[in-house]
Amino acid sequence: MKKIAVLFLVVFCILGCKKKYNAVSQVVRVSTPTVTLTGSLYYSIPVGGSLPTISATAYDSVYKQSLPVTIDKSTLDNSTPGLYIVQIVATNQYGYKGSANVYVGVTNVPAAENLAGQYLRGATGAIVNVSKLATGMYLTDNFGGVDTTASPGFNFSAVFVQTSDTTIDFGASGQPTADGTLIVTDASLTTVPGDTSFSYKVTASGFGTSLRTFVKQ
Repeated sequence: MKKIAVLFLVVFCILGCKKKYNAVSQVVRVSTPTVTLTGSLYYSIPVGGSLPTISATAYDSVYKQSLPVTIDKSTLDNSTPGLYIVQIVATNQYGYKGSANVYVGVTNVPAAENLAGQYLRGATGAIVNVSKLATGMYLTDNFGGVDTTASPGFNFSAVFVQTSDTTIDFGASGQPTADGTLIVTDASLTTVPGDTSFSYKVTASGFGTSLRTFVKQ
């Protein structure tokens, strides 16, 4: 009986433990698809206006593939003034993602109104350049208002929308920047002729909680 049992065990191992010669390992190269907008990067519409048509293409240059894109329009609300950020994502066959953002401003401020110019943050002596992108929509090149000589890595840009004579908006759900997603609170604007300024607080590591004020020069 012992010999039979041992023989059965040997036969079982031979039949049940076959090496899988068909299993081929695969080296996957890291590749991030490039998302290219086929329309504008910045849109401004009046409250209640038609939402813009946002479209894009995506291509993976390593795997030579055109990829479908997913456009998340769930954040858009044309009934409420503010800045809305639409994320566009493409994923290749190995799960690597590429993305881009489109900025949509909803505001009824006059098209002729212009906040563009140089601003000074007195607390640091930093000069901040604000440029106009569309009606009521602006880009600041030094969101943190930092001394770029002492902290050169923090002078990144951000988009904001003027929603009234006294308010600006950086996006209620946070804005993706070079320093991560930032939440702005207590944002306000003064548009008195000769005394234009804006201020806000920033929720992000390394920025503190103090009010940042920028006065037009």
